[in-house]
Amino acid sequence: MPEADVADLGSIVAAALAHSPAARLLLTTLENEQHIPEEAVRDYYDRNRDRYLTPQALRRGVDPYGTSATPADFLPYEGAREGIAQDLRQAAARYAFFAWLDQARTGVEYAPGHEHPGDPTHQDHEHRH
Repeated sequence: MPEADVADLGSIVAAALAHSPAARLLLTTLENEQHIPEEAVRDYYDRNRDRYLTPQALRRGVDPYGTSATPADFLPYEGAREGIAQDLRQAAARYAFFAWLDQARTGVEYAPGHEHPGDPTHQDHEHRH
């Protein structure tokens, strides 16, 4: 996975994905298993009009939610559809992966002195890095 993608996921998830081929395979498998309904893709496109302005509309400062925006100011849905579906599949897969990892960590006990700073059972759990 690209470093930027891993870094955005949080330290525990990033460590699992950076060091475990099995975790990366699980995330990829989860992503391939996600079915995003057409209605969800269309809804995302309609609610996020600012993400689909044409370069010309951006240069003119078109307000995507205002009354002066015309259909010509937006990238066509058909051109944006597959990218939106992929982003939604990736988000759904990450959510499923996070849930799996949280469940897998429930019985973990850290060795004394190596507790994670966010672990509320650790005496100094509120310190920051």
